[in-house]
Amino acid sequence: MSNKPSIFYGEMESPLGWLTIVSTSKGVCKLEFGSIEENMPNIHAWTKKHFLKSQMLRDEEQINPVIRELEEYFRGERFSFDLPLVLRGTPFQRKVWETLKEIPHGETRSYKQVAQLMKADKAVRAVGNANNKNPLPILIPCHRVIGSNGSLVGYGGGIDKKQYLLEFEKAHTKIS
Repeated sequence: MSNKPSIFYGEMESPLGWLTIVSTSKGVCKLEFGSIEENMPNIHAWTKKHFLKSQMLRDEEQINPVIRELEEYFRGERFSFDLPLVLRGTPFQRKVWETLKEIPHGETRSYKQVAQLMKADKAVRAVGNANNKNPLPILIPCHRVIGSNGSLVGYGGGIDKKQYLLEFEKAHTKIS
């Protein structure tokens, strides 16, 4: 038995195609669009950068809570996520990601509005860069950030996935 901490991974099928999920014993840390096979080179590089000496284990049971909440989301039953997150990034990136979690389901904000929410009005470009580095798309809703003119700009999974998520959320918004 190894003394190295374990990184667990698995995948699920979603309306957007396969999603690869990576977790530690403390919480989910990475979500990638595509299958495990497609994503393993990126995941190995990412975990090496952020977790250094860890062993990778395929373990669907460890990522089951993530799968369950994502399935509820894609059925239109979940509007926010309760999962413990293990965020690896700079303090500024983590602040951006926390701010993104405050954007209500079914709504959007511009990069400028996100910067303003953070009281960092001039950091619009830095907000965009942090948004681009979000390791947990969907769970941290970077898809809800759009250009100031309302255009769908930049999304790691592709603009088609961003458009799907925004339209899906508008159609499945909780009525208070």
